[in-house]
Amino acid sequence: MPLSLALYQPDIPQNTGTMLRLCACLGVSADIIEPAAFPVSDRAFRRAGMDYLDRIEIARHASFVAFEARRAISRRRLVLLTTRGATPYTEFAFAADDILLVGRESAGVPESVHEAADARVIVPMRPGFRSLNVAVTAAMVVGEALRQTSGFQGLPGETLA
Repeated sequence: MPLSLALYQPDIPQNTGTMLRLCACLGVSADIIEPAAFPVSDRAFRRAGMDYLDRIEIARHASFVAFEARRAISRRRLVLLTTRGATPYTEFAFAADDILLVGRESAGVPESVHEAADARVIVPMRPGFRSLNVAVTAAMVVGEALRQTSGFQGLPGETLA
């Protein structure tokens, strides 16, 4: 299974669109954990100009419980991207089949989701700043995970080290 980016109850459709485009361009699958603050149907995404929708694998889950049931079957590791993480994402050893989870733009994830995560990583920032945009954070961490797991191999522009 490829690396996956999971969005927990997304609030802002533009951020969701940006993260789905990231997934499409880099060959990462996506999970959307509902409820979202906006319609997450194919029709709604197409109306919003998501012209890459046919080029991405998106799994929709009615709840975090439903997401966890599916994850238990696949036995994939859940890595939470959080401001409450202790390990900088650049120091974490990613696996090619990890599920990277981002929280809601307005509230992150509840404590129960923190507890369910196998690992919690943070993007280091200067003191006095609360957080980066969720789509920016996702792009940084997805990029590092792909770099570590040779996920860029075979893509145009990739150079072999």
